[in-house]
Parts: sequence; structure tokens; C-alpha cells
Amino acid sequence: MDLTILLFFIAGFIAQMIDGCIGMAYGVSSTSLLLSFGVPPAAASASVHTAEVFTTLVSGISHFKLKNVDKKLFMSLVIPGVIGGILGAYILTNIDTTIIKPIIYVYLVIMGIRIIYKAFGKPFEKAAKKLEDIKLYILGVLGGFLDAIGGGGWGPVVTTTLVADGNTPRYVIGSVNTSEFFVTIAQTLTFATFIGIGEYWKIILGLALGGVIAAPFAAFLVKKISPKVMMILVGVVVAALNIRNIILMLMG
Repeated sequence: MDLTILLFFIAGFIAQMIDGCIGMAYGVSSTSLLLSFGVPPAAASASVHTAEVFTTLVSGISHFKLKNVDKKLFMSLVIPGVIGGILGAYILTNIDTTIIKPIIYVYLVIMGIRIIYKAFGKPFEKAAKKLEDIKLYILGVLGGFLDAIGGGGWGPVVTTTLVADGNTPRYVIGSVNTSEFFVTIAQTLTFATFIGIGEYWKIILGLALGGVIAAPFAAFLVKKISPKVMMILVGVVVAALNIRNIILMLMG
């Protein structure tokens, strides 16, 4: 196997194991790696989202079979997510969006800390607090938009917010990951239309293969982790990752 493909295979496998277990970080971690190799932001996001078409398909099927999907939550997120994803992908290919990143980083640090606080607060109840439909629609649009802009963010924004609001992590993760498949298709088609994706086929192939192989294992593992432990993992990953992003941004 080509060493470039192998490198991104490993990255895709690790990223999908994290994403499938805590509902986020595939796009963020994969995009960070591509940017470190000098891939332009729009191209990095396009490559990651093209690979995610395959990984999210397998992940979604796995979560559905393992009954991790809340159908109402899924339906409330998918269409708004598609709309936000198309808008974000279009803007990323046409406008400089560097000013948006610091806002995203700060928001996610706050959300990560909030989740950790809730995990150590009241005993976690399986009966999740229901969100108003309008809030879910706005969340879906925002998540899809930020995901396309930053090369990742659907999980960190949508999963983080839903878990922080007291929803059961298992069903949030399963529903968010499954709806992400449709959001990713919309984003990929938009990127393909405006910048093309053929040039980055080695990156896409490596990320996709690693992610597809990891997805079923991650979907199974999410059933074995307690909600409290999962909330702590989500909070720590989100807060730590984005504190690091802020430090690197300030140093740069």
C-alpha cells in the first residue's frame, strides 16, 4: 500500500473510533492533520467530507442496527443540517472565514466544561429533556454550517449541545452520526461543484478505508460505556482540543 494512503488510513481509523464512541472529532482531527501537511482549508474540508460519506454510511447503519438512533431526533436534524452544510461549503470556497474559528473554539471550550460539570452534577437520568423543535432546527443548520467551514464540527456542535442539555448520550451519538451521512453528502456535492475533489483521491481513500473499518467497532463500543463516563469523555475531548486550538492560534 502507498505510504501516503497508509498514513491517512491510520488517521481515519483512529478518528472514526473516537467519533463513533463520543459522537465527534472525526472531521476535526482529520482536518487538523491535513492542514499540518499544508493542504488548503477548502481542500482539506472537501477531502474529509468526501471520506466521511463512506464512514458515516457504515457508522449510521451500525448505530441503527444497534438501536442507538432516536428517529424523531434524527428527522429534526437531517434537513436543517443539509441546508447549513451546503451554505457553509459554498462560503468556504468563496470567502475568507478565518475570523469564525476563534468564536467556534471559545464556544466549544465552554460547552466542554459545561458537559463535565453536568456529568459530576445531578445523577444522569435516561429520560432525556426534550428540546423544542425550533431549537433543534437552528442547531442543525448551525452544526452543518460550522462543520463545512471548519472541516469538522457537526459532532462537536450538535452532539455537545444535545448532551449538555441532558439528553442520553447513546441516542444523541447514534442519531447525530446517522444524520451526518446526509449532511456530508450535501457538503461533498457542493465542494465537488466549486473546487473539485479528484486531486485528493489518496487522502480520501486512506481516510475512508480507515473510518469504514473502525465504524462498526465504535458503534458497538458506545453501548458499553456508561452515560456518565461518556459525558466526561466528550467534555474533556472538546475542551482540551479547543484550548489547544486557541493556544496555537495565539502563538501563530
